[in-house]
Amino acid sequence: MSLFDALVDASRKYGAKKPILEDQERNPLTYTDLIRAAFALGRKIAGFTAKGERVGIMLPASSAAVVTFFALHAFGRTPTMLNFTSGIRNLKAACELAGVKRVLTSHRFVEQGKLHDLIDALDTLTTVTYLEDVRETVGLPDKLIAAAAAAFPKQFRAGSSPSDPGVILFTSGSFGAPRGVVLTQANLIANVRQVAQHITLDLDWVMFNPLPTFHCFGLTGGALLPILSGLKSFQYPSPLHVKQIPALVKDTGASVLFATDTFINQYVRAAEPGELSGLKFVVCGAEKVREETHNLIAEKFGPIPLLEGYGATEAAPVIAVNTPGDNRRGTVGGLLPGVEVRLEPVEGIPGGGRLFVRGPNIMAGYLTPGGGIEPPVDGWHDTGDVVSLSDDDWIKILGRVKRFAKIGGELVSLTAAEDLAVAVWPDGRHAVVALPDPKKGERLILVTDRRDADAAALIAHAQAIGAPEIAVPRKIIKVQEIPVLGTGKTDYVALQRIVDAEMRRAA
Repeated sequence: MSLFDALVDASRKYGAKKPILEDQERNPLTYTDLIRAAFALGRKIAGFTAKGERVGIMLPASSAAVVTFFALHAFGRTPTMLNFTSGIRNLKAACELAGVKRVLTSHRFVEQGKLHDLIDALDTLTTVTYLEDVRETVGLPDKLIAAAAAAFPKQFRAGSSPSDPGVILFTSGSFGAPRGVVLTQANLIANVRQVAQHITLDLDWVMFNPLPTFHCFGLTGGALLPILSGLKSFQYPSPLHVKQIPALVKDTGASVLFATDTFINQYVRAAEPGELSGLKFVVCGAEKVREETHNLIAEKFGPIPLLEGYGATEAAPVIAVNTPGDNRRGTVGGLLPGVEVRLEPVEGIPGGGRLFVRGPNIMAGYLTPGGGIEPPVDGWHDTGDVVSLSDDDWIKILGRVKRFAKIGGELVSLTAAEDLAVAVWPDGRHAVVALPDPKKGERLILVTDRRDADAAALIAHAQAIGAPEIAVPRKIIKVQEIPVLGTGKTDYVALQRIVDAEMRRAA
């Protein structure tokens, strides 16, 4: 079915008057409220856009973002989620690649986020429309039509097919330029259903989502999963509000928190006693969960499972995730129902292989210049990750193909080198990059925010655990903070620039 029909069916199944969406404004919306608001806003947007048009959404995680997403679907437009943390160049490139001519945003958001430079840049390519201005034009006739549409939604909504685009998202750009990903409506619904089959959901739970909806984890996990499954979703506009979020988690009665390792680590440290203890579990994705984070939450708030998952924008995004009843540290969980995998050998890396995935949640394809779509070959998506797979389909990440260095003829995992630093300085943040070396092929550089980091401690730890010495970075660059993307992932593109600049200074 279409996404909008899935929303309507959820309303009928779980109760039209059930509150299912709230944000920091503390004005909960029921299914009826959400559907009515989507028709009212969507009808106005339809007046200045064309059916099938790719319309940009530049909003934080909020009720407004969710309403706008469904408003576009109600009238047959394609939401194109814009990453406002990616910088002017990437943002303009995303609009050009997707053919976005109209961007929907908010005066309040632009003011609070100090995003005027982004707006100025977008104004040269697109028409920027503010939702506050659109809402001011909604009159009594519009409200009456929206009320009628909410009563008979399938008679008023635009017809669409499950194979039609559900959203256009952009990859994180951790290692290079972001790519445009087209996910169908069926992809998104399938991933919601897959997760709901893999983890038993309680209709009384409240899911707290501080992750941006331009990130697939925030969109599917934080918004679509709860809303289409009958659970209330609380949207919070920024994961960076470390002191405010724990208190809100308690105040909203949240049962499930979505986060990345970086953010949950910070929330646990900032939280007052009892603020997180009401959580049933935390779902972490986008980056590896450190052992220290597991231990920290257990020490401060008791046995709250930290469920590490694994996904990709191209997979809508969840591929695997641990469960409350089977939470295996060091893995990213079991494969979701319906996901096929194959592993291709990687020279020099025994015990695993390059992961390819196929299933109902795998994208329609990447955007190509000119507006076309390049589908995955035979439906298989190359994740670029090297993994091992247990007999019961539990996945352990060994590293990314591009995150291995060849030193003295041997492949060395940069992720494993980072793990050495994490073991020695667990409360710091570390990243390792490889640079060309005329003698050994490549060499490892550790970038860390620990001011007391030194190579001797790394070497001693490597010797103590029997790790090969070639996996130990000898050069250490100390920084105030490791650059991260808006999702919390390490920004390896920015990191490489820091290393290059430091090496030029040292030369």
